Amino acid sequence: MGHAKVAKLRPQLGPIIPWVLLGVVVLILPDLMRTTVATEVWIFAILALAFNLLLGYTGLLSFGQATFFGAGAYTAGLLLIHQRVHPLVALAAAALAGGLVAALVGYLCIRRVGLYFIMLTFAFNLMAYFIVYQASSITGGVDGLPGVPRPPVNLQVISWDIRPGVSYYLFVSLIFLACALALKRVVDSPLGLVLQAIRENEARAAALGYNTSAFKRLAFVISGAFSGLAGALYGMLFGIVPIDTIYWVTSGNVVFMTLIGGTSSFFGPVIGAIFFIWLAETISVRWERWPLLFGLVFVLVIFFFRGGFVEVWRRLQALLPRPGRKLEPDRGPTKD
Repeated sequence: MGHAKVAKLRPQLGPIIPWVLLGVVVLILPDLMRTTVATEVWIFAILALAFNLLLGYTGLLSFGQATFFGAGAYTAGLLLIHQRVHPLVALAAAALAGGLVAALVGYLCIRRVGLYFIMLTFAFNLMAYFIVYQASSITGGVDGLPGVPRPPVNLQVISWDIRPGVSYYLFVSLIFLACALALKRVVDSPLGLVLQAIRENEARAAALGYNTSAFKRLAFVISGAFSGLAGALYGMLFGIVPIDTIYWVTSGNVVFMTLIGGTSSFFGPVIGAIFFIWLAETISVRWERWPLLFGLVFVLVIFFFRGGFVEVWRRLQALLPRPGRKLEPDRGPTKD
């Protein structure tokens, strides 16, 4: 009877368990690493989830995610410095900027497929970088945009001072959870199913009557909006928008995070972001050649675990005995 009850409860509790585990990680992460690093983890987790909407669900390998990340960071930074806007207004403006830039880039890039699509997104990323580099009077150029404030979140009912590190960590964590829930709703909606159909067979999806170009553009806009939001949080975290936020290396890092975590699972990019930031911020202090270790992990994933850490976990689960499943006794070798 006990095993039967567990079997009945498992399908009901299954979708909830990852969220519970995620909440536990949010609570204990500041005890495992510095608060600033823990905050950075959830910022890049938002960026990785947004990117996986393109790669994992739509089948679009964009190598220009830093374009939207940087657009949001500079938009929020300039508004906070010169206009002293409310932080929530700055976040909304950053999401809007990221979405608008993504709409333009997506409109031009989805006309091509495969390697040409990848190189186009990469080219637009380089263009955005050099625009920011040249506009030094506005963006600060190679020195970045310093002096980004982190004003209190004043609402009609309460006022939340997010300047302390722990307070800002809680603020970013809540935004991350809200973004994760929103993106989960997107991928589980009919829109998400259409995007997955495009990933599997775009020609067949078009034959069913779907405007695949329009859906891919919409995926770009949604991904760009969440990426821009993450960029604004990043600028507010350090009080500066470094030019690296819009550099192509950031785009590459997001690709690595997502692939290592696993594109086949919604939470895979989150795992990849935690691993990458932990490796970059913790191991790099002790060993300056830490990218070699990351490269080794990436090679192992590509050759043996194409599904990333998620696939490793699934293989381990397959090896463990399940409750209620009887293992057949070893009968020894059979005779021919």
